[in-house]
Amino acid sequence: MEGQIGAAGKLIARTSRLRRELEGLCDDLRQLGLTSLPPSRYLDCRGFLLPLGRRTLIMGILNVTPDSFSGDGLANEPERAIEVGCRMVEEGADILDVGGESTRPGADPVSAEEEKRRVLPVIEGLMTKIMTPISIDTSKPEVAQAALAAGAQLINDVTGLQRHPDMAHLAAESRTPIIVMHMRGTPKTMMDLTDYDDVVAEVAECLASSVEIACAAGVPRDQVIVDPGFGFAKTLEQNLELLRRLSELKALGQPLLVGTSRKSLIGQVLGGEAQDRVEGNAATVAFAISHGADIVRVHEVKAMVRVARMTDAILGRPWQ
Repeated sequence: MEGQIGAAGKLIARTSRLRRELEGLCDDLRQLGLTSLPPSRYLDCRGFLLPLGRRTLIMGILNVTPDSFSGDGLANEPERAIEVGCRMVEEGADILDVGGESTRPGADPVSAEEEKRRVLPVIEGLMTKIMTPISIDTSKPEVAQAALAAGAQLINDVTGLQRHPDMAHLAAESRTPIIVMHMRGTPKTMMDLTDYDDVVAEVAECLASSVEIACAAGVPRDQVIVDPGFGFAKTLEQNLELLRRLSELKALGQPLLVGTSRKSLIGQVLGGEAQDRVEGNAATVAFAISHGADIVRVHEVKAMVRVARMTDAILGRPWQ
């Protein structure tokens, strides 16, 4: 098995080099006016190249917590979590987002050691079974560093580097793309911090600040993904306003990730428990894609892959 993994890693690296050479050739042809192909954009996830601006990328949510708001927590069940992750890849996930600390409203923090205890066996197990980038969903640099050592290829920081700027240096030194999300306060306090004059403008300003923190540390600008943070320090009306005006965030010039899956904004409109919000998830995913989302973060991978592909087809994008 170890030999197979090593060979697979070499194949990934070789494929990445070939893709870069081909994209460089396309750029040269474009400058000479010999091709009408659009400029190449991709996330370089430590050897995995994920194209941006073509079809929508699907990020599957893999919570290994005991208190996930959506009822899908798999703490203390690493083998089951690995099975769920493999199934998500089979269903079409382009990225798996593994998290060991709940960020639901009111959630208590956990220690870095406990977070590592939850996520590392899952990441290590997935690395022996899948050829798909794994993201570590954490706000702690020490957890991210351990996850990268275990094989993760992407960092997802819900605090947008505002709490631990050292996370940006870790991303730069390890040449790892990073997702910066907008949030005020902590999960314990964020719903008391929903006073905005213009929620879209203020979210955009904060995200721009996070991008600059990452770039100042040495992360390439095109490897910083922004996430407006639906449900984090935002009321229902603010979430809906942010979704309606999502295209305004494209002015930041960054890859855009949207995560509305099973969020309370859907429950407040449609009712029902978190697991019964598939139709609302689908509506927000289709709307987000049509207004500029490059990546959607979802629980129901199979269904949302189909929604994304249909939306891409309507928009005239490649969907296969």
